Amino acid sequence: MEPVIETRKLTKRYDGIVAVDELDLMVGKGSVTALLGGNGAGKTTTLSMLLGLLTPSSGEIFIFGEDFLGNRFRALSRMNFSSPYVDLPQRLTVRQNLNVYAKLYGFRNVAPVVDRLARDFDLTDFLGRGLRRLSSGQTTRVSLAKAFVNEPDLLLLEEPTASLDAEAASWIRDFLK
Repeated sequence: MEPVIETRKLTKRYDGIVAVDELDLMVGKGSVTALLGGNGAGKTTTLSMLLGLLTPSSGEIFIFGEDFLGNRFRALSRMNFSSPYVDLPQRLTVRQNLNVYAKLYGFRNVAPVVDRLARDFDLTDFLGRGLRRLSSGQTTRVSLAKAFVNEPDLLLLEEPTASLDAEAASWIRDFLK
């Protein structure tokens, strides 16, 4: 199976501290892969490098078979992510947030996209509400909806069920499958 993500000796150092140490990783199409480890194990740092937010100290990243470090923009349009640690604009409503991200991914007619996401993530009742007026679980669902705006070929999720109650977390895991 051709890998969607491949890293070779991926390393990140911060002032002499090794956050990621020569990570060799291969993730195949259609698979679900989890990065597990305690606090400080390098999970977030690895995701940040896979998103092009951090430059590795050394090593290689290939996404969709292409050198991601040399040309990340070709892959980024086919990717998306969600993290409870990355805030969406709090002053905007749920609808406005999803509109912005749909437009960033090139959609001209955003209403059908936003309506689909609102239905899929049970957000219809909250579309007119500002993010700062949502519960943590509702905000997590908005962030996940944002991650699906472009129907990505590669989805990177950091703690996708954070702040969700048990029923919603189970529903999200089933949805992701």
